[in-house]
Amino acid sequence: MANHDLILGQNRNIPLGHDHHMVLGHNHNLGLSQNHSLELGSAHEHHLDLGQTHNHELDLGHGHDHELGLGQNHGEEGDDIDTYGHEHDIAMDRKPEHDDRELSLPGHNHELVLSENNDLIVSENQELDENMDLTVVHHNPEMGIDSADEMGLQQSHLVVCSTPPVIQARTVAASPSYELSVGQEFPDVKSCRRALRDTAIALHFEMQTIKSDKTRFTAKCASEGCPWRIHAAKLPGVPTFTIRTIHENHTCGGISHLGHQQASVQWVANSVEQRLKENPNCKPKEILEEIHRAHGITLSYKQAWRGKERIMAAMRGSFEEGYRLLPQYCQQVKRTNPGSIASVYGNPTDNCFQRLFISFQACIYGFLNACRPLLGLDRTYLKSKYLGTLLLATGFDGDGALFPLAFGVVDEENDDNWMWFLSELHNLLEINTENMPRLTILSDRQKGIVDGVEANFPTAFHGFCMRHLSDSFRKEFNNTMLVNFLWDAANALTVIEFEAKVLEIEEISQDAAYWIRRIPPRLWATAYFEGHRFGHLTASIVESLNTWILEASGLPIIQMMECIRRQLMTWFNERRETSMQWTSILVPSAERRVAEALERARTYQVLRANEAEFEVISHEGNNIVDIRNRCCLCRGWQLYGLPCAHAVAALLSCRQNVHRFTESCFTVATYRKTYSQTIHPIPDKSLWKELSEGDANASKAIDVVINPPKSLRPPGRPRKKRVRAEDRGRIKRVVHCSRCNQTGHFRTTCAAPI
Repeated sequence: MANHDLILGQNRNIPLGHDHHMVLGHNHNLGLSQNHSLELGSAHEHHLDLGQTHNHELDLGHGHDHELGLGQNHGEEGDDIDTYGHEHDIAMDRKPEHDDRELSLPGHNHELVLSENNDLIVSENQELDENMDLTVVHHNPEMGIDSADEMGLQQSHLVVCSTPPVIQARTVAASPSYELSVGQEFPDVKSCRRALRDTAIALHFEMQTIKSDKTRFTAKCASEGCPWRIHAAKLPGVPTFTIRTIHENHTCGGISHLGHQQASVQWVANSVEQRLKENPNCKPKEILEEIHRAHGITLSYKQAWRGKERIMAAMRGSFEEGYRLLPQYCQQVKRTNPGSIASVYGNPTDNCFQRLFISFQACIYGFLNACRPLLGLDRTYLKSKYLGTLLLATGFDGDGALFPLAFGVVDEENDDNWMWFLSELHNLLEINTENMPRLTILSDRQKGIVDGVEANFPTAFHGFCMRHLSDSFRKEFNNTMLVNFLWDAANALTVIEFEAKVLEIEEISQDAAYWIRRIPPRLWATAYFEGHRFGHLTASIVESLNTWILEASGLPIIQMMECIRRQLMTWFNERRETSMQWTSILVPSAERRVAEALERARTYQVLRANEAEFEVISHEGNNIVDIRNRCCLCRGWQLYGLPCAHAVAALLSCRQNVHRFTESCFTVATYRKTYSQTIHPIPDKSLWKELSEGDANASKAIDVVINPPKSLRPPGRPRKKRVRAEDRGRIKRVVHCSRCNQTGHFRTTCAAPI
């Protein structure tokens, strides 16, 4: 081998094909066997002279041609050379003026190294020791070069790899494949099983486990008569597992059915984990489509759903853990937001969850000191694993936006739970103010709410939420024109206007007019309602917060409350910063209403009776304005809290500042006070124990155990309630449940706790 240099060039071609020989000039043969070594000296002492008239081949087995060429651009990642007989072409630069074929590297001291995985690696500034052997294992030959000057490489990869500071970074290697080989090692038995499972799924065959314990794993192909079998065992002293034997190739042809025995729920979870981290709202149907596209197997919807639930539980905690940690969460709410109210109650007999009440100090302060004395009550059903209802009490800020005050979660919606929620709300307001404000409350006026309001807020004005009323009216008559007339009647400021709208409804449908007259107008019509609603006829909180409250209702209970808290925290900060940019006296919505009133007032004629009383004449008629008592005969000033057009005309006639005659809740100064407090973040649950050290209340909270409620959500899609046209107005038969002894449902549809 002396005096022959091996020069690897950049712009040389090595044609690859079948039945070609790599011939060493001058009758020199290169033979490699088990105990032969390849000794390389300096980069210029050994030349491998390739004959000019010979073709040179690198045979990669499987009867397919693989063309290999190394050019100057080696910046791309390696092309895969797979084991399934696909052709891979790698371009080469050619210098036809040279007859000799040389493969050279741009610099000196480069070497040709065969790694233990039989990859051909060109690296820089590394030398082969004279005693380094290049060995070919007999039982799995990767490279064989015989004495007849033939060179054949079977099932091997030619790789030019790059590690800093290697200049050439071209890699021609197979990406991680699912082929198994004797001697292959795995960190532990779980990794071994996982690799075998992934291989079975990728290569479309099913495995049957014969033996599996801490020291060995044996499996065979599940198809009858297929000789494929594998055995792996643990290495002594370490947890590493290695494949000892693999018998034969598959003769079964793979599986023919849609599913796969190894595609377990955990495998589904591992497959979609990254996607769920990026998009937690990914649906099970989308997961099924992705698995079918990527792996060619069809799974059941339940497997996809369970796989998603397993990942989501790992990411956000399980539903059961959420209930268990509720006492500690309440303690953290009170610790991070002093003055807040957070309490959880369980069933005394079995500690199953019953009720949760949370109200942040920033919300309490803003409502009592800056909001209108108006509350809306609403609820939404939880969409989580366990049945439950989220109760909400919400105020309105000076600009008309919702201002959530308190939240309650109960195991089921009933009269007792509404009574409890309203009593907690009363205690909250009573503790934080000397004079309880006379509230106006809007709701759907179901029995539990009506009783709770009468017991806890006896002086409050309790009216219908018009959204609930109009929905019931629409279900009954399904006439858009009638529904619009109903809203016109509700918005009418005077009794005369109200009666006129009801007469219009009666002309179209006497049944509709009768339906309306059955409901006392003092509970819903502006002309008759005694409380101050400031133009708010609805309290459909859930519909207004639909973009995020419904999404939160499907999370574990602590995650749901954290989603609500984060939204409130963001709202407070954004609205606080936005209000700092306002330069007007009134909030934007109030400024617009006053500007519209000013525009209309320019055409009115004003006659003054004394220092406070005015008569305003317009094309609409005559109205009397009293600026001392802030009232107008049209009732607009009293009902909305802002001067109407008649009042504005009277104020301008006596050179009064219109803004001084608005309710204080509409001023920018009061609006800033609404959001002056901060809702503080709550640390991660992993830090609760550490942060609560030395706190006696926190120690007590750890000892309290809250179990999930007994009522699980029934499987399947909830049934829709459809009302046929011929059934409208028909007296319904009262049904009785033999399970809970309540009316309105059967035993089969009973959702009451066990």
